[in-house]
Amino acid sequence: MKKCILLVFAALLSVQLMAQRVPSDKKAAISAGVLMGGGGLVGADFEFMPAEHFSFELGAGLPSFGAGLNYHFKPYINSSMLSVVYWHQGFGQSYTQSLVGPVYTYRAPKIFQCQIGFGFKVENGPAATQDLINTDFMLLYSIGVYFPL
Repeated sequence: MKKCILLVFAALLSVQLMAQRVPSDKKAAISAGVLMGGGGLVGADFEFMPAEHFSFELGAGLPSFGAGLNYHFKPYINSSMLSVVYWHQGFGQSYTQSLVGPVYTYRAPKIFQCQIGFGFKVENGPAATQDLINTDFMLLYSIGVYFPL
């Protein structure tokens, strides 16, 4: 399984590095989709790029929230990126866990994006099952759309 994940990651990275992009002069983006906004069932993220190659993102989902620090491969918002993210999944008695880890986000030239990475558990919540409690490392992924602002 690990070899398969690494193979997919390497293929996406090589395609990304060879692809031509149409630069966007926009400095912000909104993305929405499945397992976005901190890993919620559905969620959305707002991303802001204050400097070339670097951006910050904040998001919320059902029921989750998250944040990230991103490094874009190209100096514009519609390029793919590497990120360090924080995912907080659940609230109150439905809180299951918090995770921190690196992810790779592939962004197509227009609209489509997907994300894959891994997270290390920071904390268990009251809704965590025994399987979750015994797991310190999880796969992080999402799929959705993005719109430069």
